[in-house]
Amino acid sequence: MSGRLLKKVLQEHEESKQRNHHEEEEEEDDDEEELGARSSINPFDLLNEDDEDPEEIEIDDEAIVEEKNEDADHLSKNVQPVSKNKSKKKKKKKNKESGSNVAKPEISLDETLEALGLNANSKLEKVQDSKPNADSSKKASSRYVLEIDPKYLNLENELRRVYGSKALRSFESGTQGGGSSRLGRGGRRGVHHITKTVLISPKENWSRWDRSFSMEFLETKDGNNYFRYTHSSSYEQAQRAFQAAQAIHDLNGVASVLIHHPYHIESLITMADYFKFVGEHDMAADAIGKCLYGLERAWHPMFTPFQGNCRLEFNHETNKLFFKTLFTHMRNMDMRGCHRSALEVCKLLLSLDTSDPVGALFCVDYFALRAEEYAWLEQFSEEYRDDNSLWLFPNFSYSLAIARVYLEKMESSSSSKATHIDSLKSSSLDLMKQALKLHPTVLKKLVDKVPLKDQAWTKILKHSYFRSDESKIMSLDHLIKIYVERNYLIWRLPDIQKLLRSAADLVIESLEQDGTEAESWLCVRKEAFSAENNQYSHLATHDFSDSMPTLPPDNLQNFVADPRMVGGDQMMGVGGGGGQQQAPPPPRDLANRNPLAVLIESMLPWAHYGDGDDEIARDAHHQPDNNG
Repeated sequence: MSGRLLKKVLQEHEESKQRNHHEEEEEEDDDEEELGARSSINPFDLLNEDDEDPEEIEIDDEAIVEEKNEDADHLSKNVQPVSKNKSKKKKKKKNKESGSNVAKPEISLDETLEALGLNANSKLEKVQDSKPNADSSKKASSRYVLEIDPKYLNLENELRRVYGSKALRSFESGTQGGGSSRLGRGGRRGVHHITKTVLISPKENWSRWDRSFSMEFLETKDGNNYFRYTHSSSYEQAQRAFQAAQAIHDLNGVASVLIHHPYHIESLITMADYFKFVGEHDMAADAIGKCLYGLERAWHPMFTPFQGNCRLEFNHETNKLFFKTLFTHMRNMDMRGCHRSALEVCKLLLSLDTSDPVGALFCVDYFALRAEEYAWLEQFSEEYRDDNSLWLFPNFSYSLAIARVYLEKMESSSSSKATHIDSLKSSSLDLMKQALKLHPTVLKKLVDKVPLKDQAWTKILKHSYFRSDESKIMSLDHLIKIYVERNYLIWRLPDIQKLLRSAADLVIESLEQDGTEAESWLCVRKEAFSAENNQYSHLATHDFSDSMPTLPPDNLQNFVADPRMVGGDQMMGVGGGGGQQQAPPPPRDLANRNPLAVLIESMLPWAHYGDGDDEIARDAHHQPDNNG
């Protein structure tokens, strides 16, 4: 069918070319008459007198009308529409004196507009669509401000931008293989292809994705799609093995789970915590990267979180590990100085669950300032919540003032028009004064944490309004601790310190002039934050800290004998026992021991990985030496 049709179309095409020359003279004679006939039908043709496109569009419409009535020819319009147009054009010009084409353009024009989505009521519909209700407009703005650019999620891109390609290559060569081969080594069998993902760049030596968990679609509500992770029977089996090892503080058993189930999330997180405690941050980040790789590979096809319209509610037990892993990944990015990437992950956490279960709202301002996204931070504070209440939180009240400092510097070099528009907003000094009046206890904590050692601060802190570092409101005090722990580094900049001191002096002056002002701000604090209980007790302060937790020295010396971890100078060979061994330490009593310390102690030795360390000597009399 297609070959015969193609021959026919090509033949018509050649005939139309041969008749073109004869028809040109006829066209020239009738140009004025034809233009007059068309002008009464489609006035837009007057704009294209020398262009044949309008005429061809009309013929297209005529062909469409005829093809709708001829079912036998409906396949031919996808093969060679140009020859159809020309043949129809020839027929039209032969019969143009009959006046039949006067009615056809009206029909074909309507159909063309309808086909292009430009019908007569399109403008009216656009006007009606441009007036959504207030709720949908606010939801759209909130979704827009949380839209994520996937290119900024790539850690290597930002490392290259911040430190240069040479430093990135050095970093990659230093971390290649390393601790990643320790986790789930038994899951690899030869070389296999690693699927690229957005959240993390997987390494070639990682295990093949085992599809042990997946994601299911739940419902669509208010324009958002809701999802939930689900576990397979093999994953549940691995979970039971993990819980058994966890119950007896056997980190060695946790590691063995990863041999058979390399993407068991809780086991990977446990190993990441161990590596973090012993100072192996690259290995900890590698374990978290494996978690993200598995979690992203399990995404549902409809799960498009970067557009801000997908929800993964924290109240589903299977979703909680995704939030924990993302939050840890965000902290790892911050440790490496990749604040722009950390900001995108923070936005992702906020968009997945609006209740903010992990406290991403209390570090998004820090990452925005460090990434120099000052305008975005202001936009976020205005659009994220309908009631515009973010400025009441201590982190936003101070961070917005800092952002305004840098925006004012940018505006000073911009055009006068832009400066006039932005001058409608409060100045950085006014915002800092407002922050100090709303949250005065922040000042004393900052002076101690930064620290601010100028004698002027001693004088300021003697004032009754700034003397205390507790507001007697549990929720507010907890948020202030988180803010100071997270943001204190920003206050080491001289320009910010100068602004803070100027604002504090003006606040003291204002309070001395109006004795009731302090009482008014106290009422605002009590109205904004509940004084009955701590609503944010689930957020641990150390999760927002730059300092990395380590084991107490009295525990470290007894648990870790691997010189790679503690810098020792004696090590047995991987394949043989050529090194000297330390005398085995005496057995320790488990009574009244720190559970975490016992957990880490139980992890050693790494005998099943084939790595020699001094801890093997501890059990030498229990099992034969297979290396010698």
